[in-house]
Amino acid sequence: MSANVDRIRDAVRDVPDFPKPGILFKDLTPVLADPELFALAHAEQLALVEDLRGRVDVLVGMESRGFWFGPGLARALGAGFVPIRKPGKLPWKTNQVSYSLEYGENALQIHQDAVRSGQAVVIVDDLLATGGTANAAKTLVETLGGKVLACLFMVELDFLEGRKQLGDVRVESLIHY
Repeated sequence: MSANVDRIRDAVRDVPDFPKPGILFKDLTPVLADPELFALAHAEQLALVEDLRGRVDVLVGMESRGFWFGPGLARALGAGFVPIRKPGKLPWKTNQVSYSLEYGENALQIHQDAVRSGQAVVIVDDLLATGGTANAAKTLVETLGGKVLACLFMVELDFLEGRKQLGDVRVESLIHY
């Protein structure tokens, strides 16, 4: 791990019993609040997928913390950004998928015209835990005919083995716990 990644990791705050008892939440807001760390995090994440520059059409970010990193990375890669949101938050016609996560059930939606058939996609979120959210996003993208090239996360909780939910899709994570 590089010195920059160590600095970013040191800023991640542990919040016990959030959002429910037994969960140790990895809070990235201290990284976002520090302009230098936020810039370093952006640069380090970009380095993980730099080889996809010119090959990726859109980055897809999940509500809400995927919105923190996705748009800046999309701009840096010369790609568009597509939000995936919880039900009822997108104003146009949507596709929806339900999924399980570490502490419950949820659903995600994407606009039906957000990803065109054959487009190359990178999925971006703050954290990979059980893989439910990322797999739901992957399913939505594939339903529209998109091809998921990679999934990119700031943090991965390795012990939950979430990357197994994503099959043979490339998974990149900056920080591992």
